[in-house]
Amino acid sequence: MTTSEHQGAVATWLAVCAAMVLGMVVLGGATRLTHSGLSIVEWQPIVGTIPPLSPADWNTTFDKYKQTPEYKRVNQGMSLDEFKGIFWWEYFHRLLGRTIGFVFLVPLLYFWRRGAITRPLVRVLIGIFVLGGLQGFMGWYMVSSGLVDEPAVSPFRLTAHLLLALVIFAWMWWTALSLWHPRPAAAAPGRLRRLSWIATLLVVFMATSGGFVAGIRAGLTYNTFPLMGDYIVPPEILMMEPWWKNFFYNMATVQFDHRLGAWTLAVFVPYLVWRVRAMTADARTRRAAMLLFAMLAVQITLGISTLLWFVPVPLAVLHQGGAVLVLAAALNLNHALRGTR
Repeated sequence: MTTSEHQGAVATWLAVCAAMVLGMVVLGGATRLTHSGLSIVEWQPIVGTIPPLSPADWNTTFDKYKQTPEYKRVNQGMSLDEFKGIFWWEYFHRLLGRTIGFVFLVPLLYFWRRGAITRPLVRVLIGIFVLGGLQGFMGWYMVSSGLVDEPAVSPFRLTAHLLLALVIFAWMWWTALSLWHPRPAAAAPGRLRRLSWIATLLVVFMATSGGFVAGIRAGLTYNTFPLMGDYIVPPEILMMEPWWKNFFYNMATVQFDHRLGAWTLAVFVPYLVWRVRAMTADARTRRAAMLLFAMLAVQITLGISTLLWFVPVPLAVLHQGGAVLVLAAALNLNHALRGTR
């Protein structure tokens, strides 16, 4: 994939880009939790890099925000200083996205010109870059849903925005792992590989359900654990008609699905770790399995704490970032199981 003298440098560059995507997810969570995401009402990929610089610029930007449903229904009477408080969250979220694009593109062109990466890897990296551009559009597509009628973004678009970020992160991280750990000849047992991918799919399900929890603010209800109020399964779980709407719009159902994913992983991952330790002596694979177990334990603890304390911003942001780290740990185990040394 790369020339040997550049392989480590390319892998490190991709890992740095993946870490920046993690930061983007965390900052996006903070932007959402501080209700700042609708403060910038235009998508200007180039011009928007420069924030308002003069009092006249700030007044113009604020006047545009005053035309939105969020200002009229939620923030009526907000002062300019208060507006600046939410503006900067969204501005830095967008600025970090642009920065990631720059940090990705410039080294890509450098490595390409130096002949440090092969043609197949160039195609992979261009694919990642295209997804990054699509993510910028998806972010605006999400924001625009909250600028028309309702003072909130579509939970479907918010979840799609999150999942696309996870796809970009996963592709970067997997490619970096493949450069750090070229595939060995001996494959791990097929059963372990299947179990590991099932765990990864469960992590993706957790992230998806978490996106809908965030999208409809379901974390502000049923702030008890392990029961939801007085019930294991809340009675209003299927109260909406038609029935399928419950899985996207019913706070009880959406939060129950997220909890169910956590319970499933809490049982499945220890079983997977036990099977890994029983079926392989490979040191990297064993470490990867234990890392996944540890990250999941931290993530579940963060989720419970966020729920019980009524979604404080610091905990909720850590919980959102934790989902990316659990995915990273799951992919690391999948990669190790591609073969054992």
